[in-house]
Amino acid sequence: MSVPVLDAWTGPTPLLGVIGGSGLYRLDSIAPVAEVNISTPWGAPSSPITIAKTAAGNHVAFLARHGRDHAILPSNVPNLANIAALKHLGVRAILAFSAVGSLREEIAPKDFVIPSQIIDRTKGVRRASFFGFGDEENVVAHAGFGDPFCEILRPHVAQVVKQTLAEHNKDVSVHEGKTVVCMEGPQFSTRAESLMYRAWGGDIINMSVLPEAKLAREAEISYVLIATATDYDAWRPASAAVNVAEVMESLKANVEASNKVTTTLLDAIYPRVGEDGEAVKAIKDSMKWSIMTKSSVVTDKAKQNLRFLHPWFAQE
Repeated sequence: MSVPVLDAWTGPTPLLGVIGGSGLYRLDSIAPVAEVNISTPWGAPSSPITIAKTAAGNHVAFLARHGRDHAILPSNVPNLANIAALKHLGVRAILAFSAVGSLREEIAPKDFVIPSQIIDRTKGVRRASFFGFGDEENVVAHAGFGDPFCEILRPHVAQVVKQTLAEHNKDVSVHEGKTVVCMEGPQFSTRAESLMYRAWGGDIINMSVLPEAKLAREAEISYVLIATATDYDAWRPASAAVNVAEVMESLKANVEASNKVTTTLLDAIYPRVGEDGEAVKAIKDSMKWSIMTKSSVVTDKAKQNLRFLHPWFAQE
């Protein structure tokens, strides 16, 4: 089915966004309505954004994190453009899917994990803020990030994922309250690193949740990670170190399960991201109190860029 390719979207606002990770390059479970090519002050997003309509008539925006051909390394994902494009479309909450390695015996390949914390092991290669860099170099902001995922939406997402998988795939477990380690990559961990992450309290590991989650917070978008385990990383003495062949085998099953989950999840979560939704109200205008720089010293270019993200920014 062909859909129109647009430079702007003028239909119903897609309040919910989905970012697909490794293997999840499109949503097969809902009907596409249009593809939108959005240009942001921070460049183009990883892929055209698909506007799709759920069975209940809700519109959602889908973006493939690594591009539809998986041609973008984790360190090279245009995260600022991705988040800015979704915000510009009106997205208020993001469900981000990601393939992860397991650092715990009880988290088996093909299991789902809805984590609650992050350990940052990226290495400064990726720009991690809309503020303080580039054209926005002279704008300082400090966003709160103690709870990196939306603690209002996260429990509801976990509940729906559990219920859906219990009906469709009873062999898959769903884990909550876990910590994800975000490493730089593109190589997988050494055994020593994998054991260290376990000692630190890490439960799963990926290469993509940061700076994505940080940028979503700065964009005032609620963000929840839905992780699917593909392997046991490198810590497990009884297993060979992780390799791409093992990951690809698990990915196929994970993508099938993820499509089943999204079919139910999107309509179940949608009512919670309306204007009066608790998750939306909790984060709305939060960045107004995080910006430290006086607007009088901010350049016109920086003001123009940041108004793409926050129309209220530096309005005299």
